Amino acid sequence: MLVQVCGLPGAGKSTLSAAIAELMPSLTLRVDAIEGAMWKYQIPREQSGIAAYSIMHAIAVPNLRRGQVVIADAVSGVEPARAGWVSTADAAGVPLRVIEVVCADVDEHRRRVEQRANDLPGFTLPTWDEVQRTADEYEPRTDDRLITDSTRPLEETVRQALDYLELHAR
Repeated sequence: MLVQVCGLPGAGKSTLSAAIAELMPSLTLRVDAIEGAMWKYQIPREQSGIAAYSIMHAIAVPNLRRGQVVIADAVSGVEPARAGWVSTADAAGVPLRVIEVVCADVDEHRRRVEQRANDLPGFTLPTWDEVQRTADEYEPRTDDRLITDSTRPLEETVRQALDYLELHAR
């Protein structure tokens, strides 16, 4: 199974992805980590986004084919990015499950973005203005997915995500 965890920067994707991975044997691929590694070696930002997604797809397919659950932690805010995950799941012959993480409280979302610590070498955290621009460009999703609000307790959102994944794994 390929699990796409998507949403705006600072919404809580990485926190939820890591918590799911603690309870479900899986490989987690984080686009920010890949982009950070690319930026560290001076690959321009305007080229790193699509390249990072392509790297994630390339790593995901053989792992999915071996039966590994893969969690893809990335904004995936536009249709071409989303289509890449559909193609990746299709190429591996596995189901795609989408979890969209939102932070319904705008003030809390801003606080998280402005105060979060950077745990990725080479990665530059986005500013609140950059997150707002991403939000403006974020295309509404219409696909089958779980929408989870990260202002709720983490234990609750993890349980909700695991229930969704278990329900759809049958």
